[in-house]
Amino acid sequence: MVSIDVWNASVDFPIFDAKSRSLKKLALGKVGGKIGSEGKVPIIEALHDITLSLKDGERVGLIGHNGAGKSTLLRLLAGIYEPTRGQSRIVGKVAPVFDLGVGMDPEISGYENIMIRGLFLGMSRKEMEKRVDDIAEFTELGDYLQMPLRTYSTGMRVRLALGVVTSINPEILLLDEGIGAVDAAFLAKARDRLKDLVARSGLLVFANHSDEFLMEFCNTAIWMDEGHVKMHGDLREVLTAYKGYDPFERMSADQLARLGHTPVLSGNGGE
Repeated sequence: MVSIDVWNASVDFPIFDAKSRSLKKLALGKVGGKIGSEGKVPIIEALHDITLSLKDGERVGLIGHNGAGKSTLLRLLAGIYEPTRGQSRIVGKVAPVFDLGVGMDPEISGYENIMIRGLFLGMSRKEMEKRVDDIAEFTELGDYLQMPLRTYSTGMRVRLALGVVTSINPEILLLDEGIGAVDAAFLAKARDRLKDLVARSGLLVFANHSDEFLMEFCNTAIWMDEGHVKMHGDLREVLTAYKGYDPFERMSADQLARLGHTPVLSGNGGE
């Protein structure tokens, strides 16, 4: 059974070359947290005293403003960052999908990039060879798949990356934002594949600002704020606390039904 356990974990980044306040602000904006100091060396305190236990079958949304520590937490959960203090333990094969463009080469063809991206995500060459035709059909890129990636628009690159990402079989799936740069019709098609991907994964952690995506794929949430876990619990309760209103109540019955939720009944605030 897959699982992720984190005990009192903190992640700090010393900035040895910081010579100005503006540089420290720039770094803070990228990793979140607060600026401390260790002697004369500025320290970015990106995560503070994180304790989490995530088990097989959980579907967790990760929310918080930009710079709150969401991306740093994902990298801690993936094992990319080791805790500066505390401990973490990961059981299962992790598929970290933080940047849809990572592992892709602009100078080679779409077909070649399908293979490279798949290998980057932990698939074998034989596994990817079996999936190439399906991925090509999904992307609707046709002859462009024989062209260098540098000739693609942003939307075309996202199509290719989504095709590969949604073809894998992850045990632990860690998703960051970046799937919105495609047209609405294709995004609707991609959502079906994302649903299948999530269903195949043992454990999902999904960082996203879209209430609709979170409602569709998650049932619990973690609210990050200045490198701390401010709240962890039921998705609706956490979103309501974070936003200051219940987002479920602002959706139509048809929207809620499409997302797999019972329409909110007037007057009781429940589902």
